[in-house]
Amino acid sequence: MYEDKTLICKECGNEFVFTAGEQEFYAEKGFENEPQRCKACRDARKAAGRAPREMFETTCSQCGGVARVPASLRNKENILCSECFAKQKEAEA
Repeated sequence: MYEDKTLICKECGNEFVFTAGEQEFYAEKGFENEPQRCKACRDARKAAGRAPREMFETTCSQCGGVARVPASLRNKENILCSECFAKQKEAEA
């Protein structure tokens, strides 16, 4: 029923594809207008409206290195730095 459409982003002027799946989603949600911005411009626009997140430094419970977290935590068990977190995710996969 739906076919992919190529649209022009009103922000950056680049072409982007409005897929058949996205069109179906829009129809299900009752959206009548096609998107006017590409995904990168939509994401940038959303991010611009948010305040930067305050980050706190603590100690990684695995390697003892610096871990940056978005909240000051009382319970500092199982806090991992980004490297140890990535290694743990790899091991679980």
